[in-house]
Amino acid sequence: MMPEDDRPCSSSLDAMPDDAVGALCVLASGSRGNCSVLVVPDGGTRRVLLLDAGLSPKRTQRLLADHGIELWEIDAVLFTHLDTDHAHLGWARRRRFDAPLYVHAAHRGRADRLGITCHRTELFRERFTLFDRIDIEPALLSHDALGVCAFRISIRDAGPNRVAQLGFATDVGRPSEALINHVHGCDVLGIESNYCPRMQLSSPRPEFLKRRIMGGAGHLSNQECLKVVEQASPRSHVVLLHLSQQCNDPAIVRGLHQHAAYETTISSQHAPTPWVWLHAQAKPQPRPIVRTQPLLWAEH
Repeated sequence: MMPEDDRPCSSSLDAMPDDAVGALCVLASGSRGNCSVLVVPDGGTRRVLLLDAGLSPKRTQRLLADHGIELWEIDAVLFTHLDTDHAHLGWARRRRFDAPLYVHAAHRGRADRLGITCHRTELFRERFTLFDRIDIEPALLSHDALGVCAFRISIRDAGPNRVAQLGFATDVGRPSEALINHVHGCDVLGIESNYCPRMQLSSPRPEFLKRRIMGGAGHLSNQECLKVVEQASPRSHVVLLHLSQQCNDPAIVRGLHQHAAYETTISSQHAPTPWVWLHAQAKPQPRPIVRTQPLLWAEH
């Protein structure tokens, strides 16, 4: 197990290629906290978005500083859902933080109870646009009682009909046609690969927790993740999220994707990933409706 001190990321934001329109880094991902940062150059400045804020403000500030990003630069926080490993309670008490918090309307009640509903909270149900060039398309999927929001984020290039697309889906419960169609054909896909079924079943975890995780409203297994990725057809890169420290092994996950045409990055609870560049492509045609082949979530 890695120590609590975070290792520095092995790539630098300064190395972003000139033709990249965005960069993604997973600061940490796992049951102890989830937070990713998306940086989008915008003229002579840049836009900084957090995808979930499940780390303490102090730790987030330290990790961002390692990349030359100050906390005040954050322009928005997009929450997939409000479990405390995705929405750290420290942010509710952070007074000197003015970035708007984007929360799905289905999670309004929980946001109220956590104390993060305030003048800077923005509720959404449908697609919305940030900074005139970043389109956020949400989809509410199965996870526990309130569901989880998967994002399809489109970054428009200055050139005509060119866009980079990031799919981001974690804690999605089960593979589904809704999930696959939502993230189909993205240039970069961030998706959870939470557990190895054999390790989960043989673990000392209580049976109710195993049923919650594996029962279709918890997390994706490694095999479920792989099947979703195969049918979602990402163009260039897959970032694997939320690996269980107790019931998974990065070597197993890496082996499942080793012969794929896309590049892979495996996130960690203890160390940021390298930056993953988003390159604009010719604007894709309307997404096809994918009818899934039999999925593996019932195999457990």
